Amino acid sequence: MMNDTYYELTITPSNHLDLFLDFIQTLFPDTIEITETSLILRSEEALDEVAWGAKVFGEALSEKLGEEIKVDTAITVKENVDWIAKYREAIRPVEVGDFYVYPSWEAPKDGKRNIMIDPALAFGSGHHETTSSCLKAISEYVKPGDSLLDVGCGSGILGIAAAMLGAQVDACDTDPLAVENAQKNFALNHQSLGAIWEGSAPGTQKSYNVVVANIVADVLRMIAKDLKKRTKEGGLLILSGILDTKEKMSEEAFNDLELLETIANNEWRTKIYRKQG
Repeated sequence: MMNDTYYELTITPSNHLDLFLDFIQTLFPDTIEITETSLILRSEEALDEVAWGAKVFGEALSEKLGEEIKVDTAITVKENVDWIAKYREAIRPVEVGDFYVYPSWEAPKDGKRNIMIDPALAFGSGHHETTSSCLKAISEYVKPGDSLLDVGCGSGILGIAAAMLGAQVDACDTDPLAVENAQKNFALNHQSLGAIWEGSAPGTQKSYNVVVANIVADVLRMIAKDLKKRTKEGGLLILSGILDTKEKMSEEAFNDLELLETIANNEWRTKIYRKQG
């Protein structure tokens, strides 16, 4: 039974919104609305602990980066007018190249590679610029028979797309809920998933024709060596989650690879590299 009211938490950091999103997703597994400056969470459960966690994360990030990062949080109680239904009304199918990504309450489209994903996380339903750019890159670069590793798989949407093109897909994510969600979505879309584990690229000793990582630029820089190690000679890396303000920093971490293409979508960048043999 739906409660009469719900809580809405707005988190507004002075900088590094992408890092706050990555952290808040570990605390709050439901849908997060992203604006240019803030993250908005809605729940029938109290959100005080999440607000406190955002403040603590801001303090830790300030100390680590050596810069002052202010975090404003605001919790309001609102009348429950079934915001989940309203959200569903706002979520429309997304068409990227040959792929048609749609929620379960919509119908598939004839003549397309249909991927059914119900939005459960802030990323991974095809609506965010980084996800749609990765889908575009996968449609252009992944070939039948390729081996592919999806690092930070989230909903599994990118691996599902690659599997539909004939790739053999492994996946990993540091969030156990994402691992579970990806497995369910692979089964839901009748696609085969190889190995999947909680963790990151070092969780396997295999190397792949294609490695995909749609995370955030700071994390991509930290795990750059691991991503390169998991990529075969002559293989490709598809890297996304890169804000334009972090593009140069990201390029420096991968400047030993051949940059094939940069896909720009609003303020987000997706980079396709080749590991030269």
